[in-house]
Amino acid sequence: MVQNSTETEIPVINKDEKPPLLLSQLVFLRFKRHKMAVAGIFILIVMIIYAIGGAFFKTEAYSLITDTSIRLNAPSSLHPFGTDAVGRDILARTIYGGQISLLIGLVAMLVEVIIGVLIGAIAGYYGGILDSILMRFTEAMLNIPQIPLLLVLGKMLGDKIAPIQLFGREFSGSVIVIIVVIGSTSWMGLARIVRANFLSLREQEFVTAARCTGTKNRSIIFEHILPNTMAPIIVSATLAVANAIISEAYVSFLGVGVMPPTATWGNMLNGAYTYIETAPWLWIFPGSFIVLTVLSINFIGDGLRDALDPRALTQSE
Repeated sequence: MVQNSTETEIPVINKDEKPPLLLSQLVFLRFKRHKMAVAGIFILIVMIIYAIGGAFFKTEAYSLITDTSIRLNAPSSLHPFGTDAVGRDILARTIYGGQISLLIGLVAMLVEVIIGVLIGAIAGYYGGILDSILMRFTEAMLNIPQIPLLLVLGKMLGDKIAPIQLFGREFSGSVIVIIVVIGSTSWMGLARIVRANFLSLREQEFVTAARCTGTKNRSIIFEHILPNTMAPIIVSATLAVANAIISEAYVSFLGVGVMPPTATWGNMLNGAYTYIETAPWLWIFPGSFIVLTVLSINFIGDGLRDALDPRALTQSE
């Protein structure tokens, strides 16, 4: 009688095998491979350090000093960026103007994200008549031209709102008008994206399980579904900052944006177009800061979009 013996195979553990990457690590590696996005982060950090750190070397009062005896002076050791038509130091004005431009971009982005996420989440989660009403309202808002509205309201309300004190600085009331108009007319695309994600995710099993356990709708929206929608929100928020900065620069260049004495990179260009050939430093420096900041933010947005792409994340790296 032949006895068959069976041997149990013991799996061999390869000590050199690396553990699988976490999602955050995978996103970071993919973002790091986007060279222009990495360069964009570096440029944006430099712009932020310049706008914030420069305040320790140049006071706001100094940026407002006028001296017609040195008007339109070319860049020199005393005034590295030269002086403007009334003798103000352009270096100091680009520092404090950069603070306002970045502040407008960030706050307008927050307004856009809050409105867009709320409307998109409510419409996508509840659906039905509420979804139809909110989407028709969104489509109506898409027909409102942002730039003409900025021009009209900036002209009508810019000098009628009292200046406000914030962070030890005085801001003209036109800053509030610009922020509100840009933020309240830019959320429609984000709302549609959030709604589409909510329509898909609300049918998933983890949402059904949450409902079965008696979880409130508010918790399901903000604690279960919304975290799974953060990738497109982050990308949209990043690009919204650049759009807000360029929109403010556009209307300020036309003279109906942020009003003096508050300086921005945009309204500095307003006083430079008459000296394009005779005093090019008036527009080269603020214009360069606008271009570098907007380009760097757009590069970062492109990098985040590629890094957070769910189709790419599912592929083997």
